[in-house]
Amino acid sequence: MSSAPSVVVIGGGPRGTGVIERIAANAGELYGDQRLDIHLVDPHPVGGGRIWRPDQSPLLWMNSMAEDVTMFTDETVELAGPVVTGPALDAWAEDVRAGRVVPDADPAVLAEIHGLRGADFPTRRLQSAYLRWTYDRALATLPPGITVHEHRTTALAVTGARGERQRVRLQDRAEPLLADLVVLTVGHLDAEKDPEQEELGAFARRHELVHLPPDFTADSDLAALRPGEPVIVRGFGLAFIDLMVLLTEGRGGRHEDGVYLPSGREPVLYVGSRRGVPHHAKIGYGWTGERPPLPRYADQAWADELLSRTGPVDFRRDVWPAVAKELGHAHYHRLFSAHPERTALAHEVFAEKYAAADPGSAELAGIVAEAVPDPADRLDLDALDRPLDGVRLDSPEALQEALRDYITADLTRRHDPAHSEDLAVFLGLLSAYAQLVRLGDIGDRWHGFFSYLASGPPGPRLHQLLALSRAGFVRFLGADLTVEKDEERGVFRATSATVPGAHTEARALVEARLPDPSLRHTASPLLRALRDDGAAVTETGLLSVDPADSRVLDRAGRPHPRRFALGPFTTARSSGAFTRPRTGGPAFRQNDAAARAALTFLRDLSCRGCPVDQGRGHDARHGTSPRCRNARIAPR
Repeated sequence: MSSAPSVVVIGGGPRGTGVIERIAANAGELYGDQRLDIHLVDPHPVGGGRIWRPDQSPLLWMNSMAEDVTMFTDETVELAGPVVTGPALDAWAEDVRAGRVVPDADPAVLAEIHGLRGADFPTRRLQSAYLRWTYDRALATLPPGITVHEHRTTALAVTGARGERQRVRLQDRAEPLLADLVVLTVGHLDAEKDPEQEELGAFARRHELVHLPPDFTADSDLAALRPGEPVIVRGFGLAFIDLMVLLTEGRGGRHEDGVYLPSGREPVLYVGSRRGVPHHAKIGYGWTGERPPLPRYADQAWADELLSRTGPVDFRRDVWPAVAKELGHAHYHRLFSAHPERTALAHEVFAEKYAAADPGSAELAGIVAEAVPDPADRLDLDALDRPLDGVRLDSPEALQEALRDYITADLTRRHDPAHSEDLAVFLGLLSAYAQLVRLGDIGDRWHGFFSYLASGPPGPRLHQLLALSRAGFVRFLGADLTVEKDEERGVFRATSATVPGAHTEARALVEARLPDPSLRHTASPLLRALRDDGAAVTETGLLSVDPADSRVLDRAGRPHPRRFALGPFTTARSSGAFTRPRTGGPAFRQNDAAARAALTFLRDLSCRGCPVDQGRGHDARHGTSPRCRNARIAPR
């Protein structure tokens, strides 16, 4: 066994890849030419991991255009380590076409790459090739003393005292991996069924029905959904879009000139949700001209002030007002600068009045009404968030027409640069996210709102949804969807507030959403063991981590010196492990901070005779050993 220090990275998807890229970027400064073994543990292919693995249907797309996807830092990312630039997905595809890059991909994926352009929505298997290439490039830039060992298996537990090497137990190996540090980048994981899902599953078994609980759609067993039969689908986000595609085109149907041509093997999907509408379409145009100065209200000073308070942060009271004002600032800055003919005040006059007014106040509403004559040009976040609130229709058919009109209007607006204030709001959302990740667990409302407004499906998918609706293979149920169990009839029954008195019965129910990332209900033995070993878990079930460097916190609030965690299961969950270029990428900043903390810790371990604070780093007397590379490191 190697005598070199070791790091075990658990999770080989884009987050784990990003951590290794940051280790490579920072090793020269912080670790020099010393030896280090990195063990990467994941049962799925490294680079893409489970969600972006290459063996997926070519019908499953990303929900971002190729030009909006990068795994590399740029000057907009706030980080202590060096910026290492690299190609966004569309530029990488151009490199492949020019022969500058030879990716590890099969012929079908290579054909996709050769046809890819910046405004295209790539398949997930194409993204897998890009992620694998990013991983291989990171390995190639590691110093000679650092070696990566891949383990295609599952990590079951991490044990070990705070001041000792950690032991990582693997599924198919008798002896554990020994690690000086462990980094958890496990991404989205399965969950145990909550009480409601247990009841629904038991009901389905009693009556020989089909119940598919929350899952990554590509892994769901859809064969049980039979042709021609009604299926109640609860959830109208990206998981539903995947489900829709796999049960229509995936069963041999075709879309031609806006018309769906069925194969005869499709079920009929009755879909509803809390909002009752699909997520907003991805914006289909690029940015031109002046960008709004962001952040303006939800900035670092604002976040610092919130963090300095005693007691918990309340999202509705403490966070949302600043976020709403930030989004309004982005919206109106763009409206006044790019579309001044639709405003009635000088921009500087409006900006001064807007800055002085309280968020959500009657004064602010009056200022906006005075300056922006057309209500369609005003930002109404409540209407955006819940468009069916208060809407009551007298028949299911009226709802089908109303929803088709709504989706058509959304598609038209999201592809019209005359409404470029919508893109400014998107940039405002990204700017706010960069600060909100510092606040810890602020509940699910923010993440749900962000996904609904900023991370919806590609426009072509909503055109397909409209075609399927017209053909009768998708039926809309409305908002505030409720699913009941009818023991007497042995069916699921769905009702909605949008069409009072109407109901839909079916022998199949699909929960179209990812499992909850809560550690309270996780099916991961690794995260359960971490929770049971004393790691702090918030009320909503997120793993508590130090926002400075992503070290895992214990229940006393102490950072574990040898355990790090990054991803959607933590209090520092960001909007994604990759992002669009030149938008700051909070995940990149987190990866960099964790990598630098890990390298500093490992370097300090090798400095024999140097005083160390419980493996956390040198104290003020650091520098007494000739092996230390820095003269002094200030204590944290």
